[in-house]
Amino acid sequence: MMSKTLFKKNALIATLGSVLLGGQAMATLPQNATSIEIPVQHIQLTQEWDKVFPKSDKVEHRKVTFKNRYGITLAGDLYMPKNAQGKLPAIAVSGPFGAVKEQSSGLYAQHLAERGFVTLAFDGSYTGESSGLPRNMASPEINTEDFSAAVDFLGLQDFVNPDEIGILGICGWGGFALNAAIADTRVKAVAVSTMYDMTRVMANGYEIKLDPKGQYDRVAGLDIEGRNKMKQALNAQRWVDAQNGTFALTPKDNHLPSQEKLTDDTPLFVKEYSNYYKTERGYHPRSINSTSGWTQTAPLAFINMPILQRAAELKAPALVVHGEKAHSRYFGEEAFNALGSKNKELYIVPSANHTDLYDDVANKIPYDKFEAFFKANLK
Repeated sequence: MMSKTLFKKNALIATLGSVLLGGQAMATLPQNATSIEIPVQHIQLTQEWDKVFPKSDKVEHRKVTFKNRYGITLAGDLYMPKNAQGKLPAIAVSGPFGAVKEQSSGLYAQHLAERGFVTLAFDGSYTGESSGLPRNMASPEINTEDFSAAVDFLGLQDFVNPDEIGILGICGWGGFALNAAIADTRVKAVAVSTMYDMTRVMANGYEIKLDPKGQYDRVAGLDIEGRNKMKQALNAQRWVDAQNGTFALTPKDNHLPSQEKLTDDTPLFVKEYSNYYKTERGYHPRSINSTSGWTQTAPLAFINMPILQRAAELKAPALVVHGEKAHSRYFGEEAFNALGSKNKELYIVPSANHTDLYDDVANKIPYDKFEAFFKANLK
């Protein structure tokens, strides 16, 4: 049975004609009503090991929950070196965009825990095992906040040194990690791997040509007219959602095609994503990229909100890691050039494509580089 939360009319409800929560429209308040009941979402945590990577015998693992500044409960996997003593440096990890902590972020977190750090891989708001309604929603502001909430949680643990906390973002969460580090002075070091700037790609489209053979030539991306057409389509969908009382998802094969839907004309980078999310290599039933799609109107928040506009103000040490052959390499290189950190490094992994840095532990993910960077700067 769901518990109920009461909101007093003079605090909130006077501004509401009706409430839409989780796809169910609540009735309009009667004229003399003083309160309205809104269901509180409960989350279920899976206790068995259900990652796409094997469990290490060198670390201890447990599930944790914590809240962000917007009251959303986030779920995470906490990894600690076995037999650790004293207060340790800690790293919060999340990403890629549309993935869950059972995929790449957990893999990174577990490996870094083997190397002496307390690590926290977490699901962003509205995704995975974290709460937030509607599901499969994204927000550049809230997802940036999620990293700072992870710092809150880590800094309050008695086995963590609160002055030695870093963050690491993968793919689209790389942009959120940099954005969080710009605003949150408690972040002592920030690293990103195979990063995207999700506000840039949603507003501009890809600023490179993505052909099936892997030729990635720079192009202009979306112009003002193209962006206006996109906004018209997204806002038309808002009418549909408002009428239906639900939030329509992007059809899963439109979001990311399954293996059998790939053709000779499918861009190479899309094939790379499908080869990770839609196969045993990286498939997870809670992952948006593996199973469904984002809410169709999710891009609206990203189009007008560039997350890295204050990049020159970053003070924390920064490490930007990208693949030499990655279609997304320009995001990392241009973000790196904009960062104001006096201590910053761009590391290009030879021959690596975008998704090689998701899970290629043996040949591509430079864990030695990440370890050295965090040990040098979390002290």
